[in-house]
Amino acid sequence: MSGDDHHPPLLHADRSVRATRVLAIRQLLIDKGVVTAAEVDDVVARSRARTPADGAKVVARAWTDDAFRGRLLSDARAAVGELDYRLSHDAELAVVENTAEVHHLVVCTLCSCYPTSLLGPPPDWYKSFAYRQRAVIEPRAVLREFGLELPAAMGLSVVDSTADVRYLVLPRRPSGTEGMSQDDLAGLVTRDSMIGVAEAASP
Repeated sequence: MSGDDHHPPLLHADRSVRATRVLAIRQLLIDKGVVTAAEVDDVVARSRARTPADGAKVVARAWTDDAFRGRLLSDARAAVGELDYRLSHDAELAVVENTAEVHHLVVCTLCSCYPTSLLGPPPDWYKSFAYRQRAVIEPRAVLREFGLELPAAMGLSVVDSTADVRYLVLPRRPSGTEGMSQDDLAGLVTRDSMIGVAEAASP
């Protein structure tokens, strides 16, 4: 089972409540004339057209091009623009790099801010109250539920996405991938590894 398919049951607790709330807000905005149903549907369609494959291509480029990797870490918006990706939000994009010394985990404690332009819509568990709370309080326990056990000596940094800054994790390149093409490398990069609840897949 891949990291993208592994959804700890505990993190689904408030999905129906959230869905009901979103639908109510949508209808209220339409009734008030703030937006039309067609405008909402258009935004949803464009968001769903994005997939984690877009972010995976960015990661694969960073794995194979040190100069690009440096630009991605220092100015992520400009760097992804080089690959013709345009962020659909005004928030800044920050990329944090996993190393042998530190692992990064992304959460949005207030709502569900997420780099949808590169990863598509966030998974349900990312939006759940359980994940948003526990990722801060007991992040190593949460990672274990996703099947990721970090070495005790490895540091763990939890980064909080906001309306102003969205985070993307640059996972570590798996060993044994020397000589692989960017396209093949991109196939090893999962959505969950770019959130930080998993590592990139092995070849």
